[in-house]
Amino acid sequence: MQIGLVGLGKMGYNLALNFKSKGFEVVAFDVNKSAAEKISKEGVSTTSVMSDMALALSGRKVIWLMVPAGHVVDVVLNNLKIYLNPGDIIIDGGNSHFKDTLARARDLEKIGVELLDCGTSGGIDGARNGVCTMIGGKKEVFDYCESIFKAISVPNGFLYCGKTGNGHFTKMVHNGIEYGMMQAMAEGLEVLHRYDTEVDLAAVSKVWNHGSVVRSWLMELTQSALEKDKNLESIKSVMHSSGEGKWTVEAALEMGVPTPVITMSLLMRYRSQVEDTFSGKVVAALRNEFGGHAVEKK
Repeated sequence: MQIGLVGLGKMGYNLALNFKSKGFEVVAFDVNKSAAEKISKEGVSTTSVMSDMALALSGRKVIWLMVPAGHVVDVVLNNLKIYLNPGDIIIDGGNSHFKDTLARARDLEKIGVELLDCGTSGGIDGARNGVCTMIGGKKEVFDYCESIFKAISVPNGFLYCGKTGNGHFTKMVHNGIEYGMMQAMAEGLEVLHRYDTEVDLAAVSKVWNHGSVVRSWLMELTQSALEKDKNLESIKSVMHSSGEGKWTVEAALEMGVPTPVITMSLLMRYRSQVEDTFSGKVVAALRNEFGGHAVEKK
């Protein structure tokens, strides 16, 4: 089976190798010429322009997008449209907002092209050796592509989640949960570190990952990071947000679902990006005004 692939970033590059190792004929494209050249040396076919990638596919085309969420997806789809036929399938494997996915599906439906939204989890290693995929879209379209998802996912690691948008919505919630889990782990380790800076946090992470109720891949990654850099002294405590946590909170607010842990973990990421907040100055000033509490001067 042939698969067109747009996007050879860290995830896309490794997915291409995953596809190839499972026997799929991959034709890939990326605006980054060096990435295309590099993967061609791995035996993956590439094209210098996107149209050639689409035209290289025969029969019912299946094209997987692995590009950043947002405007880039729309640009790619607009460029691909004229090379697609009714019945062809686009799989958006990125972290698109589910509302954008719904709008894109309606637009593609006008020309008879099908869209599957696929939330893809597992990181770079998973992309190469086995991902976890959550898929939304028409059931008959999923059935046609099921062998793809089964091949590139870990055992029991793919799921048809229902109607269009459900795959990306499920992945969005997954990432929201991820925000909360990482924040709880970080806070607990900080309490330990403040209590005794000589505690070996890498060793603690390791033992927690053997039989404890908090064992997980995230805990394995925590151990790995701490083994590379004890107490993480070489990096800043700045936590960026890629969007899915915010989208989860927004969706929860729209539905009236309380999500205090996910919401607070998102706010903590925003807080980490500001060294000296104005709100903190206001509170310090107020404590000084009403109680004469000392304020720290610059």
